[in-house]
Amino acid sequence: MKSLIILSGCCALLPAFAQHVHQVDAQRQAEVAARGREVMPFDLSATIHVFTKVRDGGTQRVLAKNNADAPQVKLVRAHLRDIARQFRRGDFMAPAHIHGNDMPGLAELRKAEPGQLTITYRDVPAGAELGYQSRDPELVAALHRWFDAQLSEHGADAAAGHHD
Repeated sequence: MKSLIILSGCCALLPAFAQHVHQVDAQRQAEVAARGREVMPFDLSATIHVFTKVRDGGTQRVLAKNNADAPQVKLVRAHLRDIARQFRRGDFMAPAHIHGNDMPGLAELRKAEPGQLTITYRDVPAGAELGYQSRDPELVAALHRWFDAQLSEHGADAAAGHHD
């Protein structure tokens, strides 16, 4: 009987705990969005980040929600071209500024030796895409953790993609 009372008491606390977690997530997402505006020249609310994990890496697409929004598309493409150059040099200061230095996977990406992580850029309809590829399973796992952190912290401005 005691365990039933304890169990029902715990169950009664779950909605309050879930609401607290949601508030913490919403607060964190608002902080990330504010710092994102300092780094990304495009409007986060007018775009979506799509992170797709694949066996040897993944892709990060940033797309204007309105395909006809040429100014946003231009800003997205210019930003991702710059980010690709920075990442190829091992410079991950932009995501560190937005998400913090303790962002999951970031330390491993920063330590990648030249040639361990290939980063490509390409224009796609309504935006641009960065491709990440590695033969190192630990680096791929770090990249996937990094994608997961971005998905969590960008909230409604990000989505998980599916490889075709």
